[in-house]
Amino acid sequence: MRYLYGPIKSRRLGVSLGINLTLPKTCTFDCVYCQLGKTKNLTVLRSEYIKFSEIIDELRWWIDNHKDDLAGLDYITLSGSGEPTLNTKISDLLSYLKKIPGLKVALITNASLLVQPSVRREILGADLIVPSLDTVTQELFIKVDRPYKGIKIEDVINGLIALRREFKGKIWLEVMLIKGINDDIRHIRKLKEVIERINPDKVQINSPVRTASETGVLPVTNLKLKKIQQILGDRAEII
Repeated sequence: MRYLYGPIKSRRLGVSLGINLTLPKTCTFDCVYCQLGKTKNLTVLRSEYIKFSEIIDELRWWIDNHKDDLAGLDYITLSGSGEPTLNTKISDLLSYLKKIPGLKVALITNASLLVQPSVRREILGADLIVPSLDTVTQELFIKVDRPYKGIKIEDVINGLIALRREFKGKIWLEVMLIKGINDDIRHIRKLKEVIERINPDKVQINSPVRTASETGVLPVTNLKLKKIQQILGDRAEII
């Protein structure tokens, strides 16, 4: 399979079939914790990186040959080896997927393009959106997520706030915490203030457990994660 992967069983989404919407690795960020390595194409240019028709052909083949697997799916997930909202056909793909009876669609995004109203409109067809927000200061944003030049963390935050107003499905906000970088309690309290403005259905606290692309990227201790969970409140869970 070129564009589909799985089904895989994950802690967050249950049994999920993934669809990759960009070429490896095309992204708006070059996160220090990414398991896929350095971003080869750091960009904000939206394009049909993988042809909609080719994804549909592969998906049709998979459905025809995996009836039992299809029945056992919890989600089809738009994610993969890059930022899926960079693909200009994401709305068409969501529309197609929603015509499959009983199927739920999740989108995993770094939220970098949600400040654009047109991008938000294109993803409203999802059932679940899982955006990430690792930091709330520009200094840490540059250090952790290493965004394409010109991307501002305040724009990312404003895009998430606008998405919450417009999107009728579930939003599970993921926060990736790295030991000694963005896990300072003072930063966590600022993060909590921002999360309250975004108002997600869940806050999923994560920390690197597999080898990252950079050295020195270490997980936060379980004890500290539990303290951070308490600060972030009832909607927060450690994944």
